[in-house]
Formats: sequence, structure tokens, C-alpha cells
Amino acid sequence: MNIFSGIIEIFTSTDYMSYVWNGLGKTLLISVFASLLGLVLGIIVALVKISYPKRKKALCVPNAICSAYVTIIRGTPVALQLFIMVFAIFAIRGFPVEITAILTFGINSGAYVSESIRAGILSVDKGQTEAGLSLGLSGGQTMRLIVIPQAIKNVIPTIGNELIALIKETSIVSMVGIVDLTFAAKIIGAGDKMADYLVPMLVAAIFYLAVVYILTFVIKYVEKRLRRGDRT
Repeated sequence: MNIFSGIIEIFTSTDYMSYVWNGLGKTLLISVFASLLGLVLGIIVALVKISYPKRKKALCVPNAICSAYVTIIRGTPVALQLFIMVFAIFAIRGFPVEITAILTFGINSGAYVSESIRAGILSVDKGQTEAGLSLGLSGGQTMRLIVIPQAIKNVIPTIGNELIALIKETSIVSMVGIVDLTFAAKIIGAGDKMADYLVPMLVAAIFYLAVVYILTFVIKYVEKRLRRGDRT
């Protein structure tokens, strides 16, 4: 089968496209919720590591826990983490495997985001914190209202790159039976008429590329708006 005609056949087939759209929806569902979880975890871990520095030995336990979390998660393959979560930790009859995938990728993303957020917080001038305290704000209010917003603004490109990587990494959920975009392509390729995995995989690649392109555009747009806000 000609590759171009095969791609056209998939795009014009209601049956094939139903698999693609459903798979894309599952990919985006896992990616969005995992990224939100990762952002929340990343901020919490970053704040803990900054609030409880190692040099304060009496208060280093929270820092040690967060450091161990970051080291273990960043030092092991996400595929292995997914298998452990699905077949060991959440091996509960009837427990939705999609939620397990969201938790896995969210926890994985949080380890990377935490380092980005921590670097962003440390990049904010200490004068900002002193100014907040001088205005009568507490340490927590200063961090929440002044420091963290500036830190996130500084690391938006890094967080955006992590989100893009997360969307592509979710393709491994097909190994645990979730019908995402990649698995949908495998199903189409296994059909009697198609009998070829190359064409449906190319279609899946087109959709991944489109999602990444749109996300990249949105990230750049947000960056420009934030720069414009800084200038005004």
C-alpha cells in the first residue's frame, strides 16, 4: 500500500479515525492531569528544599525525603515506574489504570519540575523578599504572592519543555493496556485491510506533532505576554 494513500484512507475512514480521536483524548487526559499534579508536587518539593536547607541539621529530614524522591524518580526509567505502580502498588481489582498512569507521570514530572521551580525561586532577587516583608507580609505570603509568581515566570520555558516531553512519554501507557494514541495506531495497523504498522504510526506521529506545535505556540505566546507585562 502506498504510504500517502494509506494516510488518506485513515483520515477518511470513520472507523479508523474513531480509534485515533479516542486515543488522542486518552493521551491528552493523562498528560493534562499528570502535568497539573507534577506542577503542584514540584512547587511543594521546591519549597521544602528551600525552607529546610541541609546546613540546618535539626531540620534536614524534610529536605532528605524530598532529595531522595527527586533522586529516585530521576534516576529510574519512567517505564519501570509505571510497571511498579500498575502491577504492584495499585494492583487493585477494578482500580482505573488511567488514574494509575496519571499518578505515575505526575510523580515523575514533579521531580523534574521541582528542580526547575527551585532554580527559579533562587533566581529571584532577595530584595523582592525583603520588600515583601517590609510591607508587613509574612514569609509565607511573600513567597506565595511575590516570589513564586516570579519564579514560575522565569522557568515557563523549562516547564513547557517538561510538558512536551510528558506528552510524548505517555506513549508507553500502551504497554499496560491503555488505548492511547500509540495503541490506537497499533490497533489500526493490526486490521485486516491495513496489515501495516508504518502508515498508522505516521498518522499518530502527525497528531503528536500537531499537539506539540500547538503547545509550543501557546508557550511562546505566554512568554511574550509576560515580557510585555514586564516592560509596561
